[in-house]
Amino acid sequence: MEIRVLRYFLTVVREEGINRAAEVLHITQPTLSRQLSQLEEEVGVKLFHRGARKITLTNEGILLRRRAEEILSLVDRTESELTQQEELVEGRIVIGGGELTAMQVLPEIIENFHNKYPLVTFDIFTGNADLVKEQMEKGLIDIGVLLEPVDMEKFEFIRLKGKERWVVLMSPHDPLSGKENVIAKDLDNMPLILPRRTNVQNELSNWLGDSFQEKQVLFTSNLATNSALMVQKGLACSLVIEGAVPFWDKKKIVYRPLYPELTSSSVFAWKRQQPFSLAAAKFIENMKCFLGIGEV
Repeated sequence: MEIRVLRYFLTVVREEGINRAAEVLHITQPTLSRQLSQLEEEVGVKLFHRGARKITLTNEGILLRRRAEEILSLVDRTESELTQQEELVEGRIVIGGGELTAMQVLPEIIENFHNKYPLVTFDIFTGNADLVKEQMEKGLIDIGVLLEPVDMEKFEFIRLKGKERWVVLMSPHDPLSGKENVIAKDLDNMPLILPRRTNVQNELSNWLGDSFQEKQVLFTSNLATNSALMVQKGLACSLVIEGAVPFWDKKKIVYRPLYPELTSSSVFAWKRQQPFSLAAAKFIENMKCFLGIGEV
């Protein structure tokens, strides 16, 4: 016996007719009649006396009305209590991530979550994947937005469909700014800034090829924003994930994609078997749903 059908039944009783009840319920009269007939078949007794102008209840129908009112009252009260519990979810969720394109999905996820749980606040920590991962392992960060390659043995994660594109940061006055893209040979003997992460450096050195020399690396940096200050001064070119670069002032800094194109994946991750707060656990559930992985 479905809750929905019990609501239909009580509406018919209150309106004393199927046509008026169908209008109130915004369903068709044949649909409502079919639902009531199926209800009678299910309970095995006749519930209505169908008159020319109105319908009345049989003795069995009167009993069902009483029980239906009790059941629906309990259902409504339970739903109300659960809603109040949802509204009482509060606390702070710590999210760590680098300057990645993937971070642009985060405001949408947070907005969706905040509409359900307005008392929850957020702390956004910016750092590279190694640092964020270290903080997650210590339990200081709840969810990380990480650039691969990264060891995910201790983590649950969702790999995002979009790719992070590698580009070269340069001054607008650099001769390379006149090119549509940059090939490895364009960077021969030029001072470079590489990301601080060793495994990412290895991927970039493979792209640069045999002509790459370690002495070309004038700086390493864990954030593209800091390396951009060195680029703006004309000290070097920087290889970075495109990420937040499009939001910067193009009069001060420009970028060109690598060719052949070099991309990396990014993931939303959280520590496996971590005892999360209720707020963080709810956020992970809603994030999975938002990204089409699970249901809330």
